[in-house]
Amino acid sequence: MTPLCAPPCPMDDDHAALTAVALHGGGLCTVTRIDGSWSRRLGAQLAVLPDGTTAGSLADGCLERALAEEVRAGGPARVLRYGEGSPFVDIRLPCGSGIEVRIDPAPDAPALAAACATLARREAAELAIGTDQPRRYLPSLRLILLGSGPELATLARLAAAQGIAVMVGTPKGEPGDIALSLGQSPILPADWAPDAWTAIAVLFHDHEWERTLIPWALGTGAFYVGAQGGAKARANRLVHLGELGLGDAAAARLHSPIGLIPAARTPSVLALSVLAEVVAAYEALLG
Repeated sequence: MTPLCAPPCPMDDDHAALTAVALHGGGLCTVTRIDGSWSRRLGAQLAVLPDGTTAGSLADGCLERALAEEVRAGGPARVLRYGEGSPFVDIRLPCGSGIEVRIDPAPDAPALAAACATLARREAAELAIGTDQPRRYLPSLRLILLGSGPELATLARLAAAQGIAVMVGTPKGEPGDIALSLGQSPILPADWAPDAWTAIAVLFHDHEWERTLIPWALGTGAFYVGAQGGAKARANRLVHLGELGLGDAAAARLHSPIGLIPAARTPSVLALSVLAEVVAAYEALLG
């Protein structure tokens, strides 16, 4: 049986409420409509667990407390409005916005477990929530880092601190999850084949290593591929990719210079720059 997304599976905010209720029981609250400006996306969820704790977040605490009371009151699933146009005048939302929340004190446990199992297989999952459109979940972001040196190590630490699953590939003799050989594509475990929710960053100062790794990365299903290097390295890289018949397509797909900051001068700044760009690209997938 495929396990639920419990540790050590990657956890993120978008899966937190779903996973908590699937593992521990409780009620599930889902935002089904937003009128005006709101700090969460449509489909944002809050779990209210049997012990009274919550998982996920929707606002500043007042809304969460009101929803928790509704879940504890039991009864059938229902949709309530908060903010503009709501009968609950004591709960105000920012910028005069209004939202509708489906409150389900007893969601379908097998359906929750099935959605978590699907996500654990690195597949998109859906959950019926009583509307025309089911709630859709994407697998968690994960990051494959191929390279050497302090930039790679710093980015790995920063991504892991954010709860992102990270695999590190380094030249043989250096610490890493997998060992890379010059001139060969990386040999990854079967469950780490890059998919549409995987990002790949190639971080070498010795750019001879990337001559095989970047074409390999561009040929995978990864949603993001980026590579470190200055202007001369980037120009040589495009020439090489052109010789392989990947010129225009590679230039469009490859993030180079890598990261949001064009000229990061320290490992910490580069790591922050790259991670911000990767997360932004992943957030775009979520919609």
